[in-house]
Amino acid sequence: MPVSRRELLVGMGALAAGSSSCASAGAAASSEYDDAVRETWRGFDPSGARGPEATLQREWIRQATLAASSHNTQCWRFQLGDRSVTIRPDLTRRCPAVDPDDHHLFVSLGCAAENLVLAAAASGFEADVAIGSDGTIAVSFSPGAPVRSGLFEAIPRRQSARVEYDGRALSSGDLAALETAAAGATETGRVDVAVLSGAELLEPILELIVEGNTAQIEDEAFVRELKVWIRFSEAEALRKRDGLFTRTTGNPAVPRWLGSVLFDVAFRASAENDKVARQLRSSAGVAVFTGAEADPSHWVDVGRSCQRFALQATALDVRTAFLNQPVEVARLRPELARLLGLGGRRPDLLVRFGRGPAMPRSLRRPVDAVLV
Repeated sequence: MPVSRRELLVGMGALAAGSSSCASAGAAASSEYDDAVRETWRGFDPSGARGPEATLQREWIRQATLAASSHNTQCWRFQLGDRSVTIRPDLTRRCPAVDPDDHHLFVSLGCAAENLVLAAAASGFEADVAIGSDGTIAVSFSPGAPVRSGLFEAIPRRQSARVEYDGRALSSGDLAALETAAAGATETGRVDVAVLSGAELLEPILELIVEGNTAQIEDEAFVRELKVWIRFSEAEALRKRDGLFTRTTGNPAVPRWLGSVLFDVAFRASAENDKVARQLRSSAGVAVFTGAEADPSHWVDVGRSCQRFALQATALDVRTAFLNQPVEVARLRPELARLLGLGGRRPDLLVRFGRGPAMPRSLRRPVDAVLV
C-alpha cells in the first residue's frame, strides 16, 4: 500500500516536534560525520609513503576497505604476513536472507582485493593473487616499478550512487574503456561482462528487476535483514561505521526510532518499483557480470572485475549502482540468463551506469577492526 499524504505528514510532524530539543546534538553529529567522511575517503600518496613495509600494507588494507560490499557490511578480514596479505570472509557479517549462499560476500572480497592490488602497484610492489577453492585470497608482494594508474587514483572517489542519472548515452570510447578495465582483472574466460544499452534491451531486464524487487519486499526475512543494516542517523552511522546510511540515498537523517517507523510505513513494493524503474531508465546502460563457474573462487574474480569497472567509470566521471534483484531471487536467474544468452551459467551482478550527481558518502571501519 503506498504511503498516504497524512501518514507522511504525521511522520514529519513527529520529526519537527523532536527537532527543537536535539538540534544542537544533531548538528554536532552531522559535523562529526562529515569529518569522519573526509578521514575515511582521504587519498593515499604512495610517493610520500615512508616506514616499514608492514605500515605500507596497513595503508593498502585501508584502500581495500573502500571497496564496495553488499549492504556495506564490510564482510572481510585481513591477515598481515611477510610481504603478504590474506583476505578471508567475516562470517559474522553474513546476510543470509538476501545472500544465502554467500555469493555477494565473496564478490565483496574480490572488490577489496582489487583495491589492494592497485594500491600496492602504486607503491612499487607487484601483487600475485592466489584464490583458494574456499574463496580465501592470498596476495603476495614483490618489489617492482611503481604503477600509479587511473584506477588507483579513482579509489577514494568511487561510490555507489543510488539516484537517477541524466539519461545520456556514453561514447563508444567510454564503453570500450569500461569493458577493457573489467576484462583486465582476471584470467581470460573466468569472468564475462556484457554491457547493454537501449530500451529494447533494458526494458525486459527491468521487468525482472521489478519482479525480483516485489518478491524481496514481500519477504519478511529480507525486509528485517535490510532494516538491520540501515543507519538512520549520523550518530548511529558514526557508532557502527558500516551499513546503509539514509543520507547516501538522498533521504534525511533521523533518529532511529522515527526512521524505523517511517521505514515500516514507506517501504512498499509499488513505490520502490517506481523508483527502480526511474533509475534504470535514466541510466546509460547496464553491465552484467558472469563467472564461468558458480563457486567462491569465481565469485571473487567477479568482484575484482566489477571493482575495476566501477573504478574506470569513476575515472570517466560516470556513476554506478547495483540493481541485483534478478540475481538475488534465485527463480529469476534462469530467465535473466536466457535474455542474455548465457546458457546454463549463473549471472552474478547487474550494475547500472550513467552520469549523475555525487551523493553523500558512507563510512568504513578502521583498519584495526578488520585485521585478524
